[in-house]
Amino acid sequence: MASVAEPTVPAEIGRAVIDPKSYGAWAPLLDQFDAQRAAAPVARVVPPAGEHEPFWLVSGFDAAMKVSKDNATFLNNPKSAVFTLTVGDMLAKAITGGSPHLVESLVTMDAPKHPKLRRLTQDWFMPKNLAKLDGEIRKIANEAIDRMLGAGDEGDFMALVAAPYPLHVVMQILGVPAEDEPKMLFLTQQMFGGQDEDMNKSGLKNLPPEQISQIVAGAVAEFEAYFAGLAAERRRNPGEDVATVIANALVDGEPMSDRDTAGYYIITASAGHDTTSASSAGAALALARDPDLFARAKADRSLLPGIVEEAIRWTTPVQHFMRTAAKDTELAGQQIAQGDWLMLNYVAANHDPAQFPDPRKFDPTRPANRHLAFGAGSHQCLGLHLARLEMRVLLDVLLDRVESLEMAGEPSRVNSTFVGGFKTMPMRWKAV
Repeated sequence: MASVAEPTVPAEIGRAVIDPKSYGAWAPLLDQFDAQRAAAPVARVVPPAGEHEPFWLVSGFDAAMKVSKDNATFLNNPKSAVFTLTVGDMLAKAITGGSPHLVESLVTMDAPKHPKLRRLTQDWFMPKNLAKLDGEIRKIANEAIDRMLGAGDEGDFMALVAAPYPLHVVMQILGVPAEDEPKMLFLTQQMFGGQDEDMNKSGLKNLPPEQISQIVAGAVAEFEAYFAGLAAERRRNPGEDVATVIANALVDGEPMSDRDTAGYYIITASAGHDTTSASSAGAALALARDPDLFARAKADRSLLPGIVEEAIRWTTPVQHFMRTAAKDTELAGQQIAQGDWLMLNYVAANHDPAQFPDPRKFDPTRPANRHLAFGAGSHQCLGLHLARLEMRVLLDVLLDRVESLEMAGEPSRVNSTFVGGFKTMPMRWKAV
């Protein structure tokens, strides 16, 4: 049993942490994280009866890093690895026959299964292999900037560049035909943006949780059907792409199950572009708001790695993951009981002033920018090197071809508790 003396998150902060619109508003939520982190970097969120399971909000950087690196004590699989209301959890279990995970992917696995499946593609995503893709990625980046400049001198950077660019890169790597890319984008937005009416394409405002869950489940089912066909094709006609590696993979000498195979495709296809889209837009936003930084980066491309890393921290596209305690343990002075659910809130951790002085400032010169936007430990993002390469190449091409960049209005953020970022980013530019 948890101690009666344990710190409890105030009701208004507890609601904000799970409210998609809080992440769309952003700044007020950061204020609430600051207040909560100062009071207790690890504290209990206790919901109204039955709404969702109680959980520990981990808002401090050090505590979030400790949990991230201790994959034996804090597990991904027993409960949902993403926050869900009780109704969503019940729907997932009804669809899957008892699992809380609609998608069985690396994100939902623990050892010994997780490292076996991660190893299947790990080498593919390492810098040495990705270096071979530099020319193709640069070509795709130039096509994105062609599209932007072809729109005139003003437009939505999200729609013209930030959304389609990483989508095309990842689909090329997966071997998905270009004509199917709009479908992949649509399904990803439904799966990750089910809480936002502009992203879930329902045309309905304020959907009840059960309808959001059904939209997400429908997107997962469509993904599974699509990738079953792709896997069958790659078994008949293997190529050099990641799709071939996944389709023909053996684990302990046996082919992966259909569910594991589908999950591998879905996590590669979806997590590989929506997140990079968000952080690429964040980098462009910082450059547009700071003409001096734009000018310095244009003159000195050695600044790009720092800009990329800070944009990833500053934007934090993956906003949280959940963990389940495998045993009684202690975290930041709190007694965590076996079976307790914890939210690693990366937005809060990446804005912890103890780790990042003046955390809301975009500062590409931060020394040792050890952010948690990619996670840490054995579940650290498999595609982090690809994301950095894509962003660096895009910014390099942008700076080559654009003389100036400025905002033409205020950007709007996605209303989502899980994968966040931007819906629109109005900009104006002047071509070289």
